[in-house]
Amino acid sequence: MTLRLILMRHAKSSWDDPLQEDHDRPLNGRGRTSAKLIGDWLRDKKYVPDQVLSSSSARTRETYARLQFICDAQFSEGLYHAEPGAMMQHLRRAKTNCVLMLSHNPGIAWFAQELLQVPPPHPRFFDYPTCATLVAEFPIAHWSELKPGIGRAVDFIIPRELTG
Repeated sequence: MTLRLILMRHAKSSWDDPLQEDHDRPLNGRGRTSAKLIGDWLRDKKYVPDQVLSSSSARTRETYARLQFICDAQFSEGLYHAEPGAMMQHLRRAKTNCVLMLSHNPGIAWFAQELLQVPPPHPRFFDYPTCATLVAEFPIAHWSELKPGIGRAVDFIIPRELTG
C-alpha cells in the first residue's frame, strides 16, 4: 500500500497591522490568489486530500479555505510553528490515505527534507517559500509506520510557477 502526503506552507500573510498577533495574521491579496491557484493545481493533478492536519493560525485556516477542498480538517495549536518531531507525531495519527498538512517555516521545510529519500530537483525546495507544496508518497499501510527518509517526492511546486 502507498500513502500520500501533501505538505504545504501557508500562503503569503499580511503585515498591514504591525500590532496584530502573529497567530492572527490573515492572508494578503497575493496569498489569497496563490492558495486558490495551488488548490486548482492539486485538483487538476488529482492530488485531493481526504484529511487535513493544520496549524490553528488564521493564515493556515484561510489557506485551507481558499484551496476549496471539503474533507475532515483538524486545526491544532500543536502545529503552529511546529518542529519536525511534532509534525511527525501529528501525521502518525492520521487515518486516511491522502493527508494535507499545512504549517509554517522553518519547521515545514525541515520536515519535508527529513521525510524524503531524495529531495526534488527544484531550486526552491530547501527554502520552502509561502504556499510551496510537496506531494510525497510513502510505502506504508498506516501512518503510524512513518519513518524519516522513506518518502518519494512525486511533485513540488510554488505559486509563482502557476502565474506565468
